Amino acid sequence: MAQSEAARVTVVMPTYNEAANLPGMAEAVLGLELDGLQLKIVDDSSPDGTGRIAEELAEKYNGDGRTRMSVLHRTEKDGLGRAYTAGMSAALDEGAEYVVQMDADGSHPVEAVPRMLQAALDSGAGLVVGSRYVEGGSLDEEWAAHRVLLSRFANRYARAVLGTDIQDITAGFNLWSARTLRDVGLTSLDSAGYSFQVELKYRAVRAGHTAVEIPIRFAERTEGESKMTLRTQLESAVLPLRLRLKRY
Repeated sequence: MAQSEAARVTVVMPTYNEAANLPGMAEAVLGLELDGLQLKIVDDSSPDGTGRIAEELAEKYNGDGRTRMSVLHRTEKDGLGRAYTAGMSAALDEGAEYVVQMDADGSHPVEAVPRMLQAALDSGAGLVVGSRYVEGGSLDEEWAAHRVLLSRFANRYARAVLGTDIQDITAGFNLWSARTLRDVGLTSLDSAGYSFQVELKYRAVRAGHTAVEIPIRFAERTEGESKMTLRTQLESAVLPLRLRLKRY
């Protein structure tokens, strides 16, 4: 299957206080040469005005009867996983054939999206992971040693507990086929925070869908502060054990 067949791809991008990063990210995503590409912002009532900026950008990029960018406003901040569930479900309802998960902070390389789509089309995989931990992948040199160690440990721990071959199972930069997401059942996921990334991949592989990984360079966020808290780290640590116990 060739990329020229213009598969409908929706990039789902959750935001919370990303006013400084969003204009540049929207320009980069919508500047990709992919027919049928849309950007969906899922904003959790950001107090810095990110939602308002997103609406202004949508007005700028939409026109001639085409919707290139849309905004989903949520009234509460109850976790990255919940935001993704809402955005990805909306994308499926609107006819997306592929859905891309991408952070709004500039850490994920926008230019890798066409490669991810091509990998899915060529292989028939239901999931393509933008991976830091396959050959050719890397982390930003600005990452402190303890962050690198924690990230690598989290991946090895989750892989060992769940028995999966996905090298970067905690990755947040992923492309999914619509069929895979429907089979997984987004609304039935247990995870509210960052551990959503692990649970969704695990369920997809358990359901028989193929996952492939392509190398990316994971950059430091452009502006603002990380949303990773101790609570989300603890949730991520407990989730693999919960999934393993549920399996048996």
